[in-house]
Amino acid sequence: MPTNTSTETASTTARDDGRGGPPAPEAAPGATPEPASERGQEPPAGAATSGDAAPRPKEREHRFDVDLLRLVASCAVIITHVSAALIHAVDQQRANGEAVYWAGFVGDSSTSFAVPVFFAIAGWAVVVGAPPKDSGRLWQRLARNTLPMFVWTAIYLVWAFTRDRNEDPIADLAVDSLFDSVQPAYHLWFMYAYLPIIVMLGFVVLLRAGQRPWGLGLLLLGLAGLAPALSTLHEVTGWETPRVGWGFGTYSVIYAIGGAFLLAAARPVPARWRWPLVGLALVSVLGIVWYNTDIHYVIPNAHPFVGVLSVCVILLLVRVRVPERRRALIGRLANAALGAYLIHVIFVEELVDRFVEPDFSAVQVAFFLPGVLLMTLALSYAASLLWGRLGLRRYLG
Repeated sequence: MPTNTSTETASTTARDDGRGGPPAPEAAPGATPEPASERGQEPPAGAATSGDAAPRPKEREHRFDVDLLRLVASCAVIITHVSAALIHAVDQQRANGEAVYWAGFVGDSSTSFAVPVFFAIAGWAVVVGAPPKDSGRLWQRLARNTLPMFVWTAIYLVWAFTRDRNEDPIADLAVDSLFDSVQPAYHLWFMYAYLPIIVMLGFVVLLRAGQRPWGLGLLLLGLAGLAPALSTLHEVTGWETPRVGWGFGTYSVIYAIGGAFLLAAARPVPARWRWPLVGLALVSVLGIVWYNTDIHYVIPNAHPFVGVLSVCVILLLVRVRVPERRRALIGRLANAALGAYLIHVIFVEELVDRFVEPDFSAVQVAFFLPGVLLMTLALSYAASLLWGRLGLRRYLG
């Protein structure tokens, strides 16, 4: 998912294995639920309705724990890509630099929960947290995520063009990006999987509410038939057709539905289970490190090790009490998470890829890795907060 390197090979590997992603938007990094005024609201039980006074609507609960979970997952994606830069600096070979090799693999493996957690939050947001009231609201959600996605694709293409990093003509890459993520915006592959899941779950929610969202149904049908249609066009005409990334796998749907189930919990996990969950999470990380180093890099998001780690992270944070004095800050950062996700690859390539050396010693890595991690996180979030203040969130995420 959002991926691990800036090379074409890394992009393909990330797409096939499902690593490296965001952001997910409404439920992914940076997306926000519909305002309370736009949500379906019910009057509180026993509300007075006499006279001219209208019943007071019951406001949907704001989940500060979900804000925190979204923030943690978005930071984890950035850590994943910074760590992956170290892995590729040594060409995935321990002999090329042991300290860099292990720092990269431990960092990358420890944050493998990020993409599954984004799918989980997405499922909760659509099914439980802020289900769409009608098809128009769902179209608005799609637009809020699709516009920044394509704006940033254009920014990355122009940036790579000015840096002479595009391997193909920029016009060809722009056309290809309508169907799948492209270099150098490799990390945006997640959006091509996230948005169809939002459409599908929202479609089901609206059907359950007695509506008939024909437009969304036709969109789903079009997404399902896009790849076969282009394949047939290639067979008939011989034209080279773009690769299609719109769609989702079984694992992503299960994470979305499972996430809706786990995040709908009414109470936090009892204290007696928390340390066992931490222990199980650490064991899962060790399993992921082993798989990444001895079996195949990158471990698929559908792997049981990743699934167990993701469930542990969710259960440790679900319904956790966020102190009131921290809520406003966490809310602002969570709302800036999508923008940070969209821009952070520029900082990874300009800071980490540029300065990491495969022969760094353990002491050098101990200073270098935290330094570039903090710098990348700070710059990414600062940029997102800035354009949020300038009223550009709609375009830049």
